[in-house]
Amino acid sequence: MDKSLGKIPGPETGIEVKKSICCICDPLTQCGLDVYLKDGRIIKVEGTKENPHNAGTLCSKGAATRQYVYHKDRLRTPLRRTGPRGSGEFSPISWDEALDYITDKLNKIKKESGPEAVVFYAGYSKWMRPYLQRLAHAFGSPNYASESSVCARATTMAWKLTFGAQALVDVPNSRCLLVWSSNPFHSNSCLSRGIPDAREKGLKIICVDPRYTPVAAHTDIHLQLKPGTDGALALAMANVIINEQLYDQEFVHSYTYGFEAYRDYVQQFTPERGEAITGVPAAKIREAARLYATTKPGGLMTSACSVVHHTNGIQNYRAVMCLVGLTGNYDIKGGNLANLPSYIGVSAGFPTRESEYPLARKWEEMPSRIGAEQFPVWCKLINEAQAMALPQQINSGFPYPIKGMLAFGLNYHMWPDSSFMAASLNKLDLLVDVDLFMTDSARLADIILPACSSLERSEFRCYQEGYAIYTQPAIKPLYDSRPDTEIIFELARRLGIDDPLLNGGYEASLDWILAPSGLSIAELKQYPGGMYVPKPAEVRERRYKVKGFATPTGKMEFQSQVLATLGYESLPVYHPPRLSQAETPEIAKEYPLILNTGSRLPMFIHSRTFRLSWTRSLRPQPALDMNPVDAAELGIQQGEKVRLSTPQGSIIVFANLTPAVRPGVIHMYHGYTEADVNLLVAADYLDPLSGYPGYKSLLCKVEKLEA
Repeated sequence: MDKSLGKIPGPETGIEVKKSICCICDPLTQCGLDVYLKDGRIIKVEGTKENPHNAGTLCSKGAATRQYVYHKDRLRTPLRRTGPRGSGEFSPISWDEALDYITDKLNKIKKESGPEAVVFYAGYSKWMRPYLQRLAHAFGSPNYASESSVCARATTMAWKLTFGAQALVDVPNSRCLLVWSSNPFHSNSCLSRGIPDAREKGLKIICVDPRYTPVAAHTDIHLQLKPGTDGALALAMANVIINEQLYDQEFVHSYTYGFEAYRDYVQQFTPERGEAITGVPAAKIREAARLYATTKPGGLMTSACSVVHHTNGIQNYRAVMCLVGLTGNYDIKGGNLANLPSYIGVSAGFPTRESEYPLARKWEEMPSRIGAEQFPVWCKLINEAQAMALPQQINSGFPYPIKGMLAFGLNYHMWPDSSFMAASLNKLDLLVDVDLFMTDSARLADIILPACSSLERSEFRCYQEGYAIYTQPAIKPLYDSRPDTEIIFELARRLGIDDPLLNGGYEASLDWILAPSGLSIAELKQYPGGMYVPKPAEVRERRYKVKGFATPTGKMEFQSQVLATLGYESLPVYHPPRLSQAETPEIAKEYPLILNTGSRLPMFIHSRTFRLSWTRSLRPQPALDMNPVDAAELGIQQGEKVRLSTPQGSIIVFANLTPAVRPGVIHMYHGYTEADVNLLVAADYLDPLSGYPGYKSLLCKVEKLEA
């Protein structure tokens, strides 16, 4: 065979292989990449077999890495706006010109309106977040915010309100997996790989999801509920577990607070009432409750945001998480282990100082954060501003004006009523966006800075398998792009911020963060493909027996004292979604269907791979998913154009008929900018506890369009 004809590494072909990671999905996957290079250009990517997390596999997004890196829309140089915002009129400038302009504007805003008038925002990817937050706080602004204002932080809140700390499912040791609105086959392929094997070894699976997902195909029981009724379903399961004496009495009596009030409250949620609210047959509710309560250990697999994307989201997930305490499955192998995260949300078996690093000054030394007045529970539990309150504060100027925003990976389409957010950004004196591509948000900026991809920079990541990597650039930064962290640390220098960690740079900061682990960047550089962590921490169970719970009572709380103190209902009460047949029957007459937005598709991660021909070809047109029964009643055929409407507005999309969704429910993905479904959600349609939009349950109608 003539090796020059194939992509085989070696001196004959001139092809070499470098190790890297894929950061298109973020942050829990980070699949290892083998990057094939010829003449300094990527010609192929494969999964790294020795990386224990992905073990040589790649999803459709990672397989399209070459298209992502070399896409024609890559930003090539810093740009300065020369025309009206949104006009797309920019002129290239040098990095020095861009950074000088930003520095001067930031200092001017700080002098005239105070440092709190500047927002430091992190979208995707998440790798730069600790450093951007430290820059914000060192600058004096409490207003570091991120896309976590609509992502995983509310799930963390529900765990903290109930147990004091988040606990992740231990799939390999579980005998019963309660998968609650999570679909890892589409959102976390590395995690999903082990599920079929575990099934063959006897793992029982209960899937709770409005759709028939790949997880449902592997399940023993599928509870296909109406969107937004998760809390009622969980309370009905608790009714069965308590009344049939299936709960862990020793754990409940010794380590919980408020059980009696909780027990009395769930009495009204009989399986029959649960069926009336959720649409799940009472017999299935009983079957699922008994299976989860009696098959030990049992693990709860939560999602990042599916359940908390409701106006009743926090209480819904608290009701679900109470099942973990009720059955004694908290902090045990095979259940939900309360391991502290090592870095960027991943528990990898070693301690770090990541949680300390961002907080360059105490909260008490700064003004209140954006969202503090509207969402005090968020600010009590989460060390960020609540970005969903940003457009309101820009427009009202209360409690103080917002004048500038330094953003990395900004996507205003993720806000409810995204046009309102775009209009709000236009009122800022300064908007800077750092990105790889010319996005809709970048078009609104005064200065655009070109970032490089993960294959063009060094980055530290770790994995739950006790593995860590510090990558080296596989290729040089394309065009005039730079790593996000280089931009952050250079701005700190130009702003004259006296902070030894920011002055030290990225690697020095990482060494400080990693110090408790014994790892160092120098050692990690010796293992380009990554290394197993020396002496990983032993997995310990039931640490609450010694340390208690990080709650006000020191116990697992069926009645949250944080909520009670702040004036909210302390039990995991169920209220229907604010827009629903139960709450707004008059509106439901005109809008009889339930709209569920943002359900994950395997080839997309938000809007990041929409411009790639490989991934976009799998669903080229914006389409809603609807059940054939609903379509027949409306006279709609597969592929026809339809109007999707809510009381807020309407968009034109195509109809995709599928029995995977239950009758009465419409699912619409959120990343198509030409059919932005978030325009159909009011800006104030938010959970009062978390500030999260009710993306997964509101009322809508679908109408066939005439040719």
